[in-house]
Amino acid sequence: MSTASEQHWPGPLSAAVARLCTGLQPQVSEQTAAGFAEVLRRLSAPLQVAVAGRIKSGKSTLVNALIGRRVAPTDVGECTRLVTRFQYGTVDRVEVVFRDGSKQAVPFDADGGIPADLGVDIDQVSHLEAYLTNAVLRDLTVIDTPGLGSMDAASVARTEELLGAGKDEDGELDPVSRNAVAGAEAVLYVVTQGVRADDEHALASFTAATASREAGPVNAIAVLNKADTIEASTVDGAGDDVWKAATLLAEKQAELLKPKVADVLPVIGLLAETAESGGFTAADAEALRELAKLDEATRETLLMSADLFTSWECDVPAGTRSRILERMDLYGIRCALEAIDADPEITAGALRRRLLDSSGLASVLQRLDTVFRARADGIKAAAGLASVTALSHASGDPGERQRVHDAIEVLLAKPEAHQLRVLEALTLVAAGAVTMPPDLAEEVMRVGSSTDAAEQLGLPGRHRKELTDYALERANWWRSFSSFGATPAQGRIAHVVHRAYFLLWQQLRSG
Repeated sequence: MSTASEQHWPGPLSAAVARLCTGLQPQVSEQTAAGFAEVLRRLSAPLQVAVAGRIKSGKSTLVNALIGRRVAPTDVGECTRLVTRFQYGTVDRVEVVFRDGSKQAVPFDADGGIPADLGVDIDQVSHLEAYLTNAVLRDLTVIDTPGLGSMDAASVARTEELLGAGKDEDGELDPVSRNAVAGAEAVLYVVTQGVRADDEHALASFTAATASREAGPVNAIAVLNKADTIEASTVDGAGDDVWKAATLLAEKQAELLKPKVADVLPVIGLLAETAESGGFTAADAEALRELAKLDEATRETLLMSADLFTSWECDVPAGTRSRILERMDLYGIRCALEAIDADPEITAGALRRRLLDSSGLASVLQRLDTVFRARADGIKAAAGLASVTALSHASGDPGERQRVHDAIEVLLAKPEAHQLRVLEALTLVAAGAVTMPPDLAEEVMRVGSSTDAAEQLGLPGRHRKELTDYALERANWWRSFSSFGATPAQGRIAHVVHRAYFLLWQQLRSG
């Protein structure tokens, strides 16, 4: 078996937790040591991001856009009732994983996607594993989930288990849920025009499930999908601008969902999927050019509704119009026609890029980088420590539990590992386990949500001297707050934030 020094870790925090595990393995029971081996495996694996949301929210379409390939089924079928893990592999293949642990390979369908009919007893299936050669999956495993709010109770249960919402009779997470949550280290939550109670419940459950002592950061962002379906006139301040309306609505939803999510971003999943996964072809570009040549009255009539777009008489065949409507919807078609009007010689490739820009996917990918990929080391290390603690508690051996606790305390006392304390504090505040005044809660979130000093201090673009002085000022303030005015729970958070500011001050002063 590979040692901690021989394997690849996301960063120094994960490497430190890995050394902790390997050092403790000879000191614990065989069962606990086997659990630590699983922690080591997960630490070295890519970050696990679950894409979740209500049924028909466009989760699988967004998954295809993120992966850059139309492989996740979007029509209702057997596969949409299952959790599917998309991970990197040297050869494209799909495996059905049964509840007894056995596996069976299934072929892709004619279009290169996961087949709608698996040809197996679906009730005996645990989940699907798809191995793809797409480069994006080298450092990110994407988990597609069944929809919440489905009439299919089994499908809903699978998603709730993954998000941590599955409970036993005592209100604690059941073993299946614990294992699933350990696998899903972060969540990209998909909402449409209205945030519902079960959306908030699912996100709260995921946050709470990862909010044990060492569980770490707020590891969730949300997207407002199908942004093109929003009626701009229903959103104050949007005028007739659909994208502005979507942005304003996303900001309102962010206020509802924070601090359960880091942000809410508008996106048009269908347009992103078409532009990013090869669905937009030269033939589509040519059809759009023909539509652009129609007289203005005919064009506006076609764009009034989907029915009129496919049924109204014009020189472009109805079948051609149906195909591009299915791939782009009316908003995407309108964007394409505007681009052609501005540049009649625009190439198919340039038109595809314009559509991709209009989808909002770039902002989602950028946020994935800043919230998930850039913090993967901390997320995985914190999740690893949570698993180590849970394993030691499950052993039932007080001596073993104490040895693990002492080893963790030694690790967390090191300045280079203090970020784990910060992530712990951030998660406790976000989950509501520790109540803070709103302005202080926001400050805790800011300090723990970035590795950039200026962003942590809330002073982007300021000079180093100003940043240094402010870091010391806030360090002193939080030290005073921890001693005067804070509850015991708030005091523990304040100590962590004080030390974070103090270490930041030292870093700025020496740099």
